[in-house]
Amino acid sequence: MASGNLTHLTEFILRGVSDRPDLQMPLFFVFLVIYGLTVAGNLGIITLTSVDSQLQTPMYFFLRHLAIINLGDSTVIAPKMLVNFLVSKKTISYYGCAAQLGGFLVFIVGEIFMLAAMAYDRYVAICNPLLYMVVVSPQICLLLVSLTYLYSLTTALTVSSCVFSVSYCSSNIIDHFYCDNVPLLALSCSDTYIPETVVFTSAGTNLFFSMIIVLTSYFHIVLAILRIHSSEGRRKAFSTCASHMMAVTVFYGTLLFMYLQPRTNHSLDTDKMASVFYTLVIPMLNPLIYSLRNKDVKDAFKRFLKSPCQAFKLV
Repeated sequence: MASGNLTHLTEFILRGVSDRPDLQMPLFFVFLVIYGLTVAGNLGIITLTSVDSQLQTPMYFFLRHLAIINLGDSTVIAPKMLVNFLVSKKTISYYGCAAQLGGFLVFIVGEIFMLAAMAYDRYVAICNPLLYMVVVSPQICLLLVSLTYLYSLTTALTVSSCVFSVSYCSSNIIDHFYCDNVPLLALSCSDTYIPETVVFTSAGTNLFFSMIIVLTSYFHIVLAILRIHSSEGRRKAFSTCASHMMAVTVFYGTLLFMYLQPRTNHSLDTDKMASVFYTLVIPMLNPLIYSLRNKDVKDAFKRFLKSPCQAFKLV
């Protein structure tokens, strides 16, 4: 048997968040609640921004797609993770692992650039309000979202193809709760220089360019808010981007914490905790951030509860 031949490996074993038997059931219920809230919250945002006539603006168009991405990201990972808490043999097929990695990359890259598009939207709304509906027209919104999905799909196909182009031999235990780039490449028995270069260059480039867009947008937003003379005007301007600012801080803060750690302090356990945060906790938090701090969304939810049938008729 040619153990170096990639085709002989048909499955991987996921070690999960913890391999302690006494923690499997408690962790199952914790993550079941997190995933349940994620599905309910994001489906709620998708529904409200689709059916409510007051939420048909560019900001809520982008928010709807952020909710779709958050729902997709957690759904790629959570169901398999939950099943693995309940079984003794935590396996995932070779092609299932490739599909999970590809799906995860589509949604995580999509989220990075959707947040950047939302930052640009807030920049135009506050810095050029008179040109807002021209600069951020429905056609431009559709173009930005389409390019985000197209780029994230291209990135996912490129990176996952590179990761699965290497040979996997006897070791098939992934020290993670889903199929991720770094723990997968750690198992390879062939040279991983090119795949590792592609993975880290892609991650670094995506993070750098999206952060440039976000930071530049918010730099101009802060300057514009400081130029407003009335405190009421400043408060109103700030409130329109406070939710997005909070979501951006939590998301980029987690990614930067993960990528900027000194290699001497870096561990896969730390990676796991950071991954739990940006694949499962943040998709749960985003609907709360955007609804609890947003009067328009709360009003739309009240209208929907009063007459859900009427809301669907308006679409």
